[in-house]
Amino acid sequence: MSKQLEIASLFDLSHTIAAALFDGKTYPWEVLKDIKGFILHLGATLSADEFDHPAEDIWIARDAKVAPSACLNGPLIVDSGAEIRHCAFVRGSAIVGKNAVVGNSCELKNCVLFDNVQVPHFNYVGDSVLGYKAHMGAGSVTSNVKSDKKNIVIHSGSGIETGLRKIGAMLGDRVEVGCNSVLNPGTIIGRDCIVYPTSCVRGVVPERHIYKRGEGCVERIMD
Repeated sequence: MSKQLEIASLFDLSHTIAAALFDGKTYPWEVLKDIKGFILHLGATLSADEFDHPAEDIWIARDAKVAPSACLNGPLIVDSGAEIRHCAFVRGSAIVGKNAVVGNSCELKNCVLFDNVQVPHFNYVGDSVLGYKAHMGAGSVTSNVKSDKKNIVIHSGSGIETGLRKIGAMLGDRVEVGCNSVLNPGTIIGRDCIVYPTSCVRGVVPERHIYKRGEGCVERIMD
């Protein structure tokens, strides 16, 4: 089970400007504590011909689209072709990949969005990693802190102690999350999974599975 939780099993690192962030790490939640510093280091190396630098710790690709009403706080990198729409709120420590969409009234905090990710309507993404072409339907959110405020355990086998109090969700490449779903703290969803609308997801969903509303109801997607 632990193999499917590893970075290599979830993400194609050729689809993110942040590939080096994952170097030397086994599990994706291990990057969360390093996102801020990584952005500051990488941002300083980005070409002024390709990226605007409107604030000390913000870099925005010149061909990205940012609505005037969006609120952007650093550290932040917005890569080529990305779109930040009306009233989006970036709290900081966020990487928005190539051609990604951050939509109306969405909030980002301490997260990595790989290329072509879509969080287009009323989404919260905190302390999370969203793989290539992952999509969160309208109103779906990550929950990154347990109600009892204890450190998060990844529910796989006997459990993996993370030592972290804040972990949202790790979505593998091409995951589809249905509208108004809640991804509970420490949720891991494997590549090419589908989460039905209004689901409450916790634990690990293996790659190429459908998670139906009614917690734990999972079936494999046939080839």
